[in-house]
Amino acid sequence: MKKNTNIPALAYLTFARLTICAIIRIVNHYLEAFVKNQVAVSSNEKILDAATRIAQAHGYRGLSVRDLADEVGIKAASLYHHFPSKAHLAAAVAKRYWETSAATLEALEASSASPLASLRDYPQTFRQSLERDNRICLSSFMAAELDDLPEDVHREIQAFADINVAWLARMLVAASTTSPQQAGPRALAIYAAVSGAQLMARGRADITLFDALIETYRATGLLP
Repeated sequence: MKKNTNIPALAYLTFARLTICAIIRIVNHYLEAFVKNQVAVSSNEKILDAATRIAQAHGYRGLSVRDLADEVGIKAASLYHHFPSKAHLAAAVAKRYWETSAATLEALEASSASPLASLRDYPQTFRQSLERDNRICLSSFMAAELDDLPEDVHREIQAFADINVAWLARMLVAASTTSPQQAGPRALAIYAAVSGAQLMARGRADITLFDALIETYRATGLLP
């Protein structure tokens, strides 16, 4: 009887085919998971964008989950799949807000000719909110609602102020306009003055008032 020499080859081909099928299933599994994750991230960003706009205009108390869902185009119940509560949503909004601010300040420093130039351009970071439908800094609005803020939200809001003041203090020292001992108090005064100018301008719906106040701060020596 003649021996079948094709058996090893057939076994190898079968094994190879099964292996390839297994690899394809694994790749498809991770590809589907990646796509679902990307969709979730995109949805989260869309929700956070809309929530930030609402919070800048109406604060924490005015951040309505139902209105937010309508703006994003989903059901209110679906919103809770992304953020389990209004407090979680507000904390995520506030966290992303200070992270964006930190990145903006880093970019400002990197693109400026000197620390002094960075300080002179700093008020523009607050002016931009007024340029967008007369909105104000999210941190300023929510800080005024301190009694109504959950602890996690308050902590993220405070982080915005801390990051701005720390950056200002560092720039003041780098620009040799203030001693290291006085940099902290002066940075805090600048932050309070610029955010206050923004609030005044919003109250009168007059962005030129913001510009006038900033120039006054420079003339009196508060701002370099």
